Amino acid sequence: MSDLSGGPEVAVEATGASSAEQFVRRDKSRLERFQSFLHRYEVGSSLIVLAITLFAFSLIHGRTFLDAGNQSTVLQQVMFFGTLAIAQAIVILTAGIDLSVGVMALLSMVVMGRLAVDTGLPAWLAILCGIGVGALCGLINGVLVIGFKLSPFIATLGTFAAYGALVLYVSESQTIGIFDLEEKAPFLKWTGESITIGGFIINPGLIIMLGLFAIAWYALKWTAWGRHVYAVGADPQAARLVGIRTDRVLLSVYIVAGVICGIAGWIAIGRFGSVSPQSGVDANLDSITAVVIGGISLFGGRGAIVGALIGAVIVGFVRNGLALTNLEVLWQSFAVGALILVAVAADNWIRRVKA
Repeated sequence: MSDLSGGPEVAVEATGASSAEQFVRRDKSRLERFQSFLHRYEVGSSLIVLAITLFAFSLIHGRTFLDAGNQSTVLQQVMFFGTLAIAQAIVILTAGIDLSVGVMALLSMVVMGRLAVDTGLPAWLAILCGIGVGALCGLINGVLVIGFKLSPFIATLGTFAAYGALVLYVSESQTIGIFDLEEKAPFLKWTGESITIGGFIINPGLIIMLGLFAIAWYALKWTAWGRHVYAVGADPQAARLVGIRTDRVLLSVYIVAGVICGIAGWIAIGRFGSVSPQSGVDANLDSITAVVIGGISLFGGRGAIVGALIGAVIVGFVRNGLALTNLEVLWQSFAVGALILVAVAADNWIRRVKA
């Protein structure tokens, strides 16, 4: 008598289980192993891009590109938008984006210059006021995102225009030149002073930027606040369920970003040697590029702040290498835009890694 207990179904289930096990246990291709490597090591892709960039431009330009003086120039260019990249990175880690970081820095810079040069306020106090303006702008961004439930893109796009108008209003569309700064507020441009070490020329602004990166690294990796930032970016609903006050975390992130932008405004004065409402027009784009190339996911919850530093250096090298080839500025910006597209596509691919 034949067994009527559903043998075919059992056979199908067994076959399905066997197929699943074979899929999980199968040897991955080299491309899949490389994908898994990039997923495990968040700065792996940025280090590879940095190595390729250095190798390519050193072949094209030789000693001119590798010269200590040229490398020093790159570092000076990086210190402003690299500081903005810190602010941009912590916002992007929460699955947001801040399109106003550049104009927040410019507004802070203009406030510092006007207070110190026009009203005679001590430079150190003017700097604190400028940083306070950055914090206030960050607070406004946070309130728009949290209180009014606007998407970060829309909220900061609006404040980008608003803060940009304030830059022109406060500055009266006029530049405070280097001679006025030297005469009335020399400490404002202290961040751009030259320090020569072993043939390299560095600036206090660069040291401040590296210090901010170190603080951000520690805060994100070793504090409860940092863990909450990653949790909110990865899954805000799950973070809320485990007791994280997501609104408070988001508000703190935007305020901290504003403070960093205020400090970047002070660094910008030293970098450009003046207080101009037209300074650093590409800084916002460069900061986003640095973050994305640095392996920080635009979808939030993934990435290391060190990657943003590496990404900023990559952007600096790319702009410098293209400038040495006498390529027009507009094509340099085109190349940076292309880098963003490639980096976002790579991030999408890395996030789809298979078990």
